[in-house]
Amino acid sequence: MLELDVDPFDTEVLADPLPFQAKLRDAGPVVYLSRHRVYGMGRHAEVLAALRDWQGFESGAGVGLANFRTEPPWRPPSLLLEADPPRHDAPRRVLSGLLTPRALRGLREDWRAAAEALVDELLAAGPELDAVPALAEAFPLRVFPDAVGIPMQGREHLLPYGDFLFNAFGPPNELVLAGRDAAAGHAAWVNEQCRREALADTGFGARIWAAADRGELTHEQAPLVVRSLLSAGVDTTVHGLAAVLHALASHPDQWARLRERPQLARVAFDEAVRWASPVQTFFRTATSDIRLGDTVIPSGEKILMFLGSANRDPRRWAEPDRFDLSRDPSGHVGFGFGIHQCVGQHVARLEAESLLTALAARVRTIEPLGPGRRHLNNTLRGWSSLPLRLTG
Repeated sequence: MLELDVDPFDTEVLADPLPFQAKLRDAGPVVYLSRHRVYGMGRHAEVLAALRDWQGFESGAGVGLANFRTEPPWRPPSLLLEADPPRHDAPRRVLSGLLTPRALRGLREDWRAAAEALVDELLAAGPELDAVPALAEAFPLRVFPDAVGIPMQGREHLLPYGDFLFNAFGPPNELVLAGRDAAAGHAAWVNEQCRREALADTGFGARIWAAADRGELTHEQAPLVVRSLLSAGVDTTVHGLAAVLHALASHPDQWARLRERPQLARVAFDEAVRWASPVQTFFRTATSDIRLGDTVIPSGEKILMFLGSANRDPRRWAEPDRFDLSRDPSGHVGFGFGIHQCVGQHVARLEAESLLTALAARVRTIEPLGPGRRHLNNTLRGWSSLPLRLTG
């Protein structure tokens, strides 16, 4: 087994992880990352196998660098992301039932109308915009909290709360320290919105509490399940939308293909999730000694899975660095895999479909107006600014 003396959470690596990921994949199926004393895997086959094997690679000890077996978490762990069966089962079952494609059909027309209104409003203001605040942030912050049933006032807490949460999965570096002072205030607002009394009578939040009334969850679990929606359902979608907008702006032939065939909107989003991987990494913990190739990962050791690296593995994908709407991107691990696969992925796809369809019907060309600016996060890969020109 090769040892790599590279910090994957260094700001230069976070800004451009692709060279490091290529080195990681070439080093073997598993490497030892000495800076943080964890094991790392970056090839698709091994990452996929680990995501499927929840018994051997547990989430209950935390999906970040911190090991909940030996140190207390900074907040109550997520019942979805940081729990394994049987504790994971009831919350997952309730949310899965609420967020199936069939269950989301009732949102389709409202979200499409909201996307069309947003795009019309932006085009009326002029062809040049920053796509991150104007589209990638504005649309999810308009429709998703409505669907959960939280009020309009205070939604500015959602993005910094999620940003700190995903930063906290990494080491306590400058990114974590920069958000720590404000984190308590953001978390307090989010927790307040998870109470039954704070939620609208209709929406995902109220339906989660109704499931608790039916005995499908405990009433203690209900606010934590609502919190899971608000924790993982906003920042990830924002970065996914920014990723697909960047991909289409930098690949005008693929934008032309999408305009010709707008039914490819969901393929475009999934291909962007594979190509850009807004969620770059998650940790697991070995529950026993696990052999991978000629390496044994000792029980209790942390394993860092590089989802972004797996999604660019040439062992799995032909020309993995190419964004291509003729590709079948199914099998990517951008939403995880197995029992911890992102329960809200159909929501994100519907948001992307709504926005991309509205754009395709109204915008002839999308052009970059500069290189953009990356948003650095220990877990997420995204943009803080993406200047574009939209020509109708």
